Amino acid sequence: LTGVSREQRAFQYLLAHAIPGDPRHVLQTFDQWCYRREHLSSVGPVKGRIVERLLYERAPLRVLELGTYCGYGTVLLAQGLPAGARLYTVEADPRHAAVAEKVIRLAGFQEQTVELIVGRSEEVIPRLREQHGLPKADFVFMDHRKRCYLRDLQLLESHRLLAEGATVLADNVLFPGAPRFLQYAKTCGKYRCKVHRASLEY
Repeated sequence: LTGVSREQRAFQYLLAHAIPGDPRHVLQTFDQWCYRREHLSSVGPVKGRIVERLLYERAPLRVLELGTYCGYGTVLLAQGLPAGARLYTVEADPRHAAVAEKVIRLAGFQEQTVELIVGRSEEVIPRLREQHGLPKADFVFMDHRKRCYLRDLQLLESHRLLAEGATVLADNVLFPGAPRFLQYAKTCGKYRCKVHRASLEY
C-alpha cells in the first residue's frame, strides 16, 4: 500500500537499528526483522553457520556469490574472508541490487573487498575474467534461481573459472530443489558431494 518494497522496508529497519560498520550486528538486525516483521528469503542464521564454518575451513581468496538479493549472504561471506580476499556478487534484479549495495556498504565493506555486479548470471559469468578481473574462484555460493544452478556450474567449468579444489556451496537443493544440479554434481566425477541438513530460513 505504501509503494515501498519489503526489501526497502527491511533496509529502513537496518538503518534505524543496526550499528554501521559492524557486519555481525547488521546480520543480527536483519534476523530480528525477518523473525518479527516480514520474511525475506535470506540465508538466515542457522544455514549461515554452515557457510561460516566452510569459509573458515577453506580460507578462500576469491569468492563468487550468485544471487545477492538484499545482501545478507554477501555480508555473511565478506565478514568471513581472510585478509586480502575479494568477493564478487551477482544479482539479476536491479531493485534488489540497489538495496544490497546499501546493505553491503552499511556493514562496512568497500568496493575493493566486495564488488556487486548487476546482471543475469549467464551473461555475467563469461565476462568475469576479462571485465571484472576474477581469474578463478576458490569458493562459489549459489543462492539464485534453482533452475539456473546446473547451467551456471557448467558455465563456470567451461570458462575455467573454478580453481583447483574449489568449493561450490548451493542453497536449497532439496527444497524447493535443484535435482538436475544435484544429479550432475554426484555423477559427473568432478566433485565430492556432501548434503548439509538444515531447516528453511526463519
